Amino acid sequence: MPNIASAKKRTRTTAKREAINHSRKTRIRGYVRKVEEAIASGDAKAAQEALKAAEPEIMRGVSKGVVHKNTGSRKVSRLSKRVAKLAK
Repeated sequence: MPNIASAKKRTRTTAKREAINHSRKTRIRGYVRKVEEAIASGDAKAAQEALKAAEPEIMRGVSKGVVHKNTGSRKVSRLSKRVAKLAK
């Protein structure tokens, strides 16, 4: 346990940030899961709508620093590719 005031504050701050980042990551996973489920069901329209909702959420995670830029781009790219393949 920290004894110095600044170290105590740092542990409190870290715990808060950790909770916020965890919820953001969970939110992103939820949106991605909806796209995955739509793709699995074979519904191209639902998959397109889910992707439309998921893309800004993933990029919001990138801008907030929860997900690395390349990771976010890769996720969007792969999902887009699968949705496009489903639409054909």
